[in-house]
Amino acid sequence: MEAIFAATLGILTASGVYLLLRARTFPVVLGLTLISYAVNLFLFAMGRLQSGVVTVIGKSSEYADPLPQALVLTAIVIGFAMTAFVVVLALRSVGETQTDHVDGQEPAQ
Repeated sequence: MEAIFAATLGILTASGVYLLLRARTFPVVLGLTLISYAVNLFLFAMGRLQSGVVTVIGKSSEYADPLPQALVLTAIVIGFAMTAFVVVLALRSVGETQTDHVDGQEPAQ
């Protein structure tokens, strides 16, 4: 399970970095989103991957650590808000510059 999880984190991070290095606005936004998903999964893994344990202290003597779960929930909300803000910012940039290049200029050909 840990190998699949590590591979998923690697693929998400590599895809996000690849999209960040693109010269267009919307692939950059998607790359930031993929990297934020990878960070969320990494934070979630910090609480150790366990199955069959209760989330909150209950009848069992072992329980899952609630702190990484709270951090991931907070990161999801903040990431969603920042993604919405960046999309609106990118749409405004496209409307004003008539191009979707990151620097606002078409490359010389």
